[in-house]
Amino acid sequence: MKFNFLPLTCCLAVCISCTNQKSEKQADNDKNELGAQLKGSWRLLSAVTLENGKTTVQDYSKAQKMIKIINDDHFAFLKHDLKPDTAGKNNFDAGGGSYKLIGDQYTESLDFYNDPNWEGKSFTFTIKIQGDTLVQTGVEKVEKAGVDRTITEKYLRETAK
Repeated sequence: MKFNFLPLTCCLAVCISCTNQKSEKQADNDKNELGAQLKGSWRLLSAVTLENGKTTVQDYSKAQKMIKIINDDHFAFLKHDLKPDTAGKNNFDAGGGSYKLIGDQYTESLDFYNDPNWEGKSFTFTIKIQGDTLVQTGVEKVEKAGVDRTITEKYLRETAK
């Protein structure tokens, strides 16, 4: 009895070619449990800024709302005031770009922002996720904008309503 391997080989090739192949970056991030946990939508709760020896704490749960959205290789953030000013504007702000995650070192490359002094800059943060809370700490330094500060931001995972 002769067995023809050609139909079996063709079926196997079709099955392999139809599987969902992940990008190298996505596969690397998935290997890192922190990378898998990082993906999603995050609402900024607070920020502690240390600049020129002065510490400032900003509560984002009252007057402003900011979310950060992180997918396999990009991030974006959107922020606005909750109450419009006297002219009816809510002071909208947004930006985004690509990111890299190596261990707990999360580096954002800001490709889009309303201030061109910030575009093209990269910012590295140490991140920690516990439950539904993300904390990121790092240095924001943009000489042309006169910014040199350490910032710690606390986010809560956003869930669909």
